[in-house]
Amino acid sequence: MRFLDNFSAGTRGAASAEYFLAAGYAVIFLSRQHSQFPYTRRYSHTTNPFFDILQEPESSDGVQEVRVQEHQVGTLLPVLHAYHRARQAGCLLPVPFVTVVEYLFLLRGISEAMQPLGRNAMHYLAAAVSDFFIPLDDMSEHKIQSGDGALHLTLEPVPKVLGDLVQDWAPASYVISFKLETDQKLIVPKAEKSLERYGHQLVIGNELSTRKTEVTLVERASDGGYTTTPLRIPADAPHEIEQDIITALTDRHARWIHASS
Repeated sequence: MRFLDNFSAGTRGAASAEYFLAAGYAVIFLSRQHSQFPYTRRYSHTTNPFFDILQEPESSDGVQEVRVQEHQVGTLLPVLHAYHRARQAGCLLPVPFVTVVEYLFLLRGISEAMQPLGRNAMHYLAAAVSDFFIPLDDMSEHKIQSGDGALHLTLEPVPKVLGDLVQDWAPASYVISFKLETDQKLIVPKAEKSLERYGHQLVIGNELSTRKTEVTLVERASDGGYTTTPLRIPADAPHEIEQDIITALTDRHARWIHASS
């Protein structure tokens, strides 16, 4: 099997889920199969392999046990505690998908199931969904043979469902979308255009090369215009920028809920 794919590993969504859970939210984690997952993301199979923090028993008395290296316990234990708290409390529900069609189908089902939550619900749309795809009806049933010569593919635009989500699937939810650009100057204008077109609450804009240390929150102002709030951390900051993002969002969400009462 061969795929056209993007390079996103789901790091922002996985990190954000941890901070939402720490803030008292329950999280339905809709994510691409095999992408980064909350808590376990810290032990990637390439950059920080989990097996590297383990050690085999040195004794030969037949005891079957595997231990965590002593200098790694202080790092692993808080992560392990947080993971178990979330799962045992029933606050973290993983929902995997593979194709963009599955994602759209699941997003609609989850959104409609969340409608009874009203304004207490939040949609944090961090998934890096492809802009183009090959519809199922256009896919080859069998393996494409290399001997057939050059391969020409026609990709169709992925349906824009943000408007459906805001208007029909979850009309009372606090909705945050993302805008990733390679040109910093385009972020705010395109974020404002998205807010105007779809009518949701907030856009998080980020530039590709600085996305791990800098984002811009764009939202509607009371006078009908727009406000921008930059969030930045140093490259050597002791915390992730997702922590600041979730702190800002949960504060805004709480004020938004209170404003309706």
